[in-house]
Amino acid sequence: MTGKDKERKLTEDEIRRLGIFEDLAAGMEQDGYKMTPLTIDMKKASIFSFVLFIIAAVIFGALFIAVNGFDFDMTTTDIIVFTVAVLILTVVHELVHGATWAVFAEDHFRDISFGFMKEYLAPYCSCKTPLSKGQYITGALMPLIVTGIVPAVIALITGSWMLLLIGVALISGAAGDILIVRNILRYRTSSADVRYIDHPTEGGGVIFEKD
Repeated sequence: MTGKDKERKLTEDEIRRLGIFEDLAAGMEQDGYKMTPLTIDMKKASIFSFVLFIIAAVIFGALFIAVNGFDFDMTTTDIIVFTVAVLILTVVHELVHGATWAVFAEDHFRDISFGFMKEYLAPYCSCKTPLSKGQYITGALMPLIVTGIVPAVIALITGSWMLLLIGVALISGAAGDILIVRNILRYRTSSADVRYIDHPTEGGGVIFEKD
């Protein structure tokens, strides 16, 4: 169990998945792979999420006003609809992770698990099978595109403030995914054989590489 895992109480399912991961890691290390963690700090991810919300709001807000003009009006009903939509799409965000990784995973959806870090109010999806770099990044970024960028772009076309706000909120919700991909892209390896495995209880993954 890593230091980050010890900071919070794991669920029984997380403990089970962590055991599977540790057995897999031990086997790969015996086969000559070197393990390098590329996990992220969830507290920093939360801060980045707020920053990303501001950035996305400024960019898409400016584009929206340039295309549609400023005609912003939200009623109490609109606020309720917005809140419910964001909660639902937050769940959809994780399902998109799972559905994308399941396409590449050895046993498809049987290799996909979902959980919730109550300490950070953060749902998550985990894939236990090794993936290629491209497969891992595709699964990590797909929710940003599907639940965040696409609604924001559609909002520019339709002139819907509500859809714009939903898109911006879901873009900020992908902050952790963006940090994970950043870590992957920053990591340099000369190994011929590299596998990417999602960490079962932390944000991010682990790289196994063998010359």
